[in-house]
Amino acid sequence: MDNIIEIAKRAKESSRVIANLSSKVKDNALKEMSRALIEASEPILSANEKDMKDGERKGLSRAMLDRLKLNPSRIRGMSDSLVSISELKDPVGEVLGMRKRPNGLRIGKVRVPIGVILVIYESRPNVTSDVIGLTLKSGNSVILRGGSEALNSNIAIHRVLSETAEREGIPGNSINMIVTKDKKTVSLLLGLNQYIDLCIPRGGEELIKKVSDESKIPVIKHYKGVCHTYVDEDADLNMAEKIAFNAKVQRPGVCNAMETLLVHKDAAIRFLPSMLKKLRDAGVEIRGCPVTRNIIKDIKPATEEDWYTEYLDLILSVKVVEDIDEAIRHIRVYGSMHSDAIVTDNYERAMKFLDEVDSACVYVNASTRFTDGFEFGMGSEIGISTDKFHARGPMGLEELTSYKYIIFGNGQIRE
Repeated sequence: MDNIIEIAKRAKESSRVIANLSSKVKDNALKEMSRALIEASEPILSANEKDMKDGERKGLSRAMLDRLKLNPSRIRGMSDSLVSISELKDPVGEVLGMRKRPNGLRIGKVRVPIGVILVIYESRPNVTSDVIGLTLKSGNSVILRGGSEALNSNIAIHRVLSETAEREGIPGNSINMIVTKDKKTVSLLLGLNQYIDLCIPRGGEELIKKVSDESKIPVIKHYKGVCHTYVDEDADLNMAEKIAFNAKVQRPGVCNAMETLLVHKDAAIRFLPSMLKKLRDAGVEIRGCPVTRNIIKDIKPATEEDWYTEYLDLILSVKVVEDIDEAIRHIRVYGSMHSDAIVTDNYERAMKFLDEVDSACVYVNASTRFTDGFEFGMGSEIGISTDKFHARGPMGLEELTSYKYIIFGNGQIRE
């Protein structure tokens, strides 16, 4: 346990160095790290294969195994993400405003790194690469604590990236990974508020609740993604079918996948038979409200618990609603303030949905699957916050900075 405290101490010391590195040094390191990932594909995939076999032996769900799996395409995606981050504007040092007071003082506001960021996460080894890239570019030190199910993959990725970064002039103690499986280390880390400035948990609701309850460090949370698509009475039904299918089927095991489909009563008869056939042909289990089950007879009834559930699997709840107001009320009660969409050609109802749905990301005529840092042009993301402060939605470089005031005078004193 003493080793954990030393890691945190050294990360704090390194944070003061990395905060003042030039953009050129950081960007060159990111590009070299991108190349190193591709060159190390074979040992990374070999490590991942061990994790996959262990996961299958332990009975991990299909969704968990999908998030855990690496392949050459996903490694290429991790590499491309590092390049994208290197090409983004460096937020550190950006002047957010400058004003002159009547007494002649000039007061400015400047972006600065947060310091040391602790990321506790499960399953997805690509998070290791994304987090390292984003924290490096934003001038922060990082401490990574991944799940035991991805330990071999995470160690392999961390080794490649940290060694390459250090060769390129990045402080050696600014990229850290906790490799012990001892769960007590999480509780210890969450108490080190003298060294760690922010904690970002990524994983299931149980993990995030534990972190939030125990942490002495500020936490940015993403509890779960119960995402909705509402098909309005004035929707283009062909468009609606494509959007809903993509939102559910393209990658069901992620937080921005649709979990509940809401359909206006006047569109239900025209839309649901074709839509649900297509979904069921793709292997989706449908759980419907009574009206839905009157239209399609042989589907399971949706329970009250279903409306709250983030399935992360090929399961979908379907509800027929009276109007847009009922759709919005349903989202307010059962949603998780993550991502919700309306499909409609009616401008007024589109704007009403945008105004009244209080989620981090609200869509008109597009799939919720776009809630992603890479898709938003951030290079990648460190997480998707469903909090309202300090950050909300996909968290990129700017969300990993704070600010300080700088004041210029010429001898002013306060009377």
